[in-house]
Amino acid sequence: MQKTIKIILTATLIVLMVFSFSEHRYIYGLESEPEPSLSMPVEYVNYTVAWVNGSLWAKIDGYYPIYNSGFDLLPMAYPTPPGTTNIAIRLDGVEIPWSNYTGIYPEDLHHTGIGDWPVIYAILSNVSDFFVLEIHYEHPIQVINSSYMFLYDLNIAPYLSPSANTSIAHFAVTMDVNFTDLNVQTVALDESLHPIYYTVTNGYPSTISVQMVSEYGRSSLGDLLFSFKTETNSEQVPWMDWLVVTAVAMLSTAAIIFLLYSRSKKAKQRQGLS
Repeated sequence: MQKTIKIILTATLIVLMVFSFSEHRYIYGLESEPEPSLSMPVEYVNYTVAWVNGSLWAKIDGYYPIYNSGFDLLPMAYPTPPGTTNIAIRLDGVEIPWSNYTGIYPEDLHHTGIGDWPVIYAILSNVSDFFVLEIHYEHPIQVINSSYMFLYDLNIAPYLSPSANTSIAHFAVTMDVNFTDLNVQTVALDESLHPIYYTVTNGYPSTISVQMVSEYGRSSLGDLLFSFKTETNSEQVPWMDWLVVTAVAMLSTAAIIFLLYSRSKKAKQRQGLS
């Protein structure tokens, strides 16, 4: 499956719409009419990275304000990382149903720089000239070459045009975990890696902030890849620390009780002999 994005119009739908408009102008001699289009000048993607039952998970909330010109019905395909759960899609605040597209067509996977992803599918109906799409999902973070990695699939090209020539994606990643060796890079179509500017706040939890600016007529920046390492021994299984401390305390208490009992018994024996 070719690169998909948060909202992808199927090629068939685009061709049919463009053909319909061009044919209408030709037959009736109408002046040029604007073709259906979408634009998204800005989008916001918030991550929270935290331990869940001994594994690192990412929780994602995407907020997409979209301007619509000419479309009433929009098919939507959305790639999801392996193991994704708790998926919720909202159109103007109202949750809408979705289906597992890859579950129906197992061969249709979405290729990324860190593996092939399944795809979910939904229909946005009766969309207005401006609408807000929100998507929530959660997934375990992959371990690749001894580092934790997660990727955001960004392909903004269908939302760019001469009249809407810029789109800015704002990323805020809350790291509720102690981490080291952080790298933030873009992944081009040829899967080459390129560093991108980011900031990290002090304190705990810290927040990683990234902005990706996409411009019409310029090469795509690609997807966004985060990689880092963490001290798994102390954070991944904190219940083990509690278990060890509890066991040591219990053994120490038992040893003290046994020692006191032994001393008391010996004292009584000496009194009996005397």
